Amino acid sequence: MYTLKKSLGQHFLKDQSVIDKIIAALHRHSFQQLLEVGPGAGALTKDLLSIPEIDFRAVELDKEKVDYLSARYPLIKDKIILASFLDIEKPFTGPFTIIGNFPYNISTQILFKILEWKDEVPVIIGMFQKEVAERAASAPGSKVYGVLSALIQAYYDVEYLFDVGPECFNPPPKVMSGVVRFTRRITPLNVKSDRSYWVLVKTAFNQRRKTLRNALKAQFSPEMLQDEIFNKRAEALSIEEYAALTFKMKS
Repeated sequence: MYTLKKSLGQHFLKDQSVIDKIIAALHRHSFQQLLEVGPGAGALTKDLLSIPEIDFRAVELDKEKVDYLSARYPLIKDKIILASFLDIEKPFTGPFTIIGNFPYNISTQILFKILEWKDEVPVIIGMFQKEVAERAASAPGSKVYGVLSALIQAYYDVEYLFDVGPECFNPPPKVMSGVVRFTRRITPLNVKSDRSYWVLVKTAFNQRRKTLRNALKAQFSPEMLQDEIFNKRAEALSIEEYAALTFKMKS
């Protein structure tokens, strides 16, 4: 048996119909290498281990859960990494897919870490707190469109798949959840550099109540700031508009 640890934000998926939908979403893409983040008690793991002819690994922070999974599913014994996902090195050479019921307290950090590996991760299927899932998938002009939206969507097409209610977990969380699929963009966003894009987006949203003219005055010349686009606020610009602006930054 195992214990549930509130300190780690553990809410384990128990609804088989939800599990089946997540696995079905995974199988819409081909892959040879698969990493599960936060397997917990193994709700998804039991199905992932049965996928033939793939290299499967999982990363889990809780040693008790690692011991439990190793005892219940002997096939996982040499495939599980005892560590925080935020601390591990890239677990494969070459492309790999990521799946998981991501710990809600670090889910945004998980996505930003995955962006460091974006060239090797063509697909991500993740369970998130609904609020985070909606932010990741939101379009310009939405109240929840922000830094996460603009940074993730620069590299991935984001599809909100379905809601998951609290009753599908043990223990039930106090929030709704959502499953999202991230698929690497076929056509890369044309930016001056990744660094320029990140600086621009983060600076704009850091002062999202101000017009871009005031929020970005350190990044552009006074002449450039006269352009009408700077009358807008951060949430009004598409990722393509941010990308175009990177070529006009001072540095």
